[in-house]
Amino acid sequence: MTELSTDFSNFHWDDDMIRRYEGKGPRYTSYPTALSFTPIKHDQFLNHAAQCKDVTDPISLYVHIPFCERLCFYCGCNKIVTQQKEKADPYIAALKQEMEITSPSFKHRPVHQLHFGGGTPNYLTKEQFQQVISYLEKYFDLDMTRTGEYSIEVDPRTLTTEQVSHYRKLGINRISMGIQDFDPKVQDAINRVQTYEEVDEIVQAARGCGYQSISFDLIYGLPYQSTDTFAKTLDQVVELNPDRIAVFNYAHLPDRFKAQKLIDADAIPSSATKLDLLHLTIRKLMEAGYVYIGMDHFAKADDELCVAQRSGTLQRNFQGYSTHNELDLVGLGSSSISLVQGLYSQNSKGLKLYQNFLAQDILPTEKGYQLNEDDELRKELIMTLACQYKLDYTQFEEKYDINFKEYFAKELASLAHFAEDGMVDLGEDQLQIMQPGRLLIRSICMAFDAHMNPELQQRFSKVI
Repeated sequence: MTELSTDFSNFHWDDDMIRRYEGKGPRYTSYPTALSFTPIKHDQFLNHAAQCKDVTDPISLYVHIPFCERLCFYCGCNKIVTQQKEKADPYIAALKQEMEITSPSFKHRPVHQLHFGGGTPNYLTKEQFQQVISYLEKYFDLDMTRTGEYSIEVDPRTLTTEQVSHYRKLGINRISMGIQDFDPKVQDAINRVQTYEEVDEIVQAARGCGYQSISFDLIYGLPYQSTDTFAKTLDQVVELNPDRIAVFNYAHLPDRFKAQKLIDADAIPSSATKLDLLHLTIRKLMEAGYVYIGMDHFAKADDELCVAQRSGTLQRNFQGYSTHNELDLVGLGSSSISLVQGLYSQNSKGLKLYQNFLAQDILPTEKGYQLNEDDELRKELIMTLACQYKLDYTQFEEKYDINFKEYFAKELASLAHFAEDGMVDLGEDQLQIMQPGRLLIRSICMAFDAHMNPELQQRFSKVI
C-alpha cells in the first residue's frame, strides 16, 4: 500500500541534492523508449496481432488527430497546422481503412480505454468527430455506454460548449485541457492566448454535462515566467478545481522543433528559477489538497489515480499514469504507437506517407521493437518503481524464476550513492524509494534501463 499525502510539510525538497542528480532521462511512458525502436516490416504488427487472436483481455485504443488551427511555439507534437477543416476528410478515410485492416485481431476484445490525442482532437467538426466514433464502434467492441475511460485532449481556445456537450453525448467521459499558463505576457510569447473566463466556461460546461474527470496541463519554464506570475496561474487553476493536473518542464530544443525558434531564448527562466517554479507548484498544489502522484502529476485524494496508487494497480503508458492494469494498446493514426503482447509498433509520422500506405491497403507501421524476457522483466520493474515507489524482490523471483539480487547485482550496486543520500532503501527483501528520491524517480529507474547509454541519454529532457 503506497502512502499518499497532501501535507507539504512531509514533502522532502533539497536543492543541493536535486542539482547533483538533475541529469537527463526518459519519462518511462514505455520501456524501452521510442528512441530504441528500429525499422520493421509493414506486416509485422498485423502478423503478430493475428497470432494473439486467442487473447480475450480488454484493450486500450489511442486515436491520433494531428491537426491544429493555430501554432503553439513551445509544442513538439506531431501536428499539421491548418484552418481548412476539409483537409481532415482524407485522414479520416485513412483512419477507417486502418481500423478495417487492424480490427479482425481485436474485434472480440472489449475496449476499456479510449483516448483521443494530437494535435488537437477538437479540431474536427462535430460531423467529422461523430464519423470517427461511428467507425470505431463498427470495427471494435466499443460500447460508449460502458463505464470505461473514454477521454479527449482539447484546446480551450478553439473548443465550444456545444462540442463539450456533443462529446459527452457520444460517450466521452473525461476531458483534458492544455492550459500551460494564464499570464498574458507568457501566453503571447508562446502564441497560446486564452483567458481564465474562457477556460472557466468550458470547465463549467463539462461539469454540467457529467464528465467524470477534468484534467489540466501546465508547463513551467516558459518565457517570462516568474514565481510571482506562476503563483497567480496556480491560484487560478486551484480555483477552477480540476481533478488532475500535469505540470511539465519545458524543454527548449529549437534544433528538433522548428516552432521553438520563434521563442525568445533570452526570456526563458534560468535553471535556478525553474527549480523555484517547480518547488512553488508542488507546495501550492499540495496545500490545495492535491496528491503528488509522481513525474509531474497531481490528483485529488479521492481521484481514481490516487485510489489505484494506494491499491497497487497504477500503471504508466504513453498518456502518462493510468488507472487500469496494463492493457494491450492499439494505436491508430499517424505517429501512433501500439503495444500488443510484447511488440511495439509505430506508424509513419508523415501525413501523406500514412495516407498513401493505407490507400494501398498497407498498414503504415514503420518502427517497432519486440520485447524479450529481460525487457519484460525490466519494464515491469521500472513501471512498478515509477508507480508504487517500491518493489518486492519475491514477486519478481516467483514470476520470472530469478534470484533478484544476483540478476540485478550490478544495478543494485549502482544505487549505492542514492542510498547514501537517503533516496532509496536497499532492503533484504525489497527496494523502497524514500521521500527524497520521489522527485528523482526517473534517475533511479535509469539504473535498471539496459538500453540507456550516455549518447541516448542526452536526447531526453532533464529529469527535473
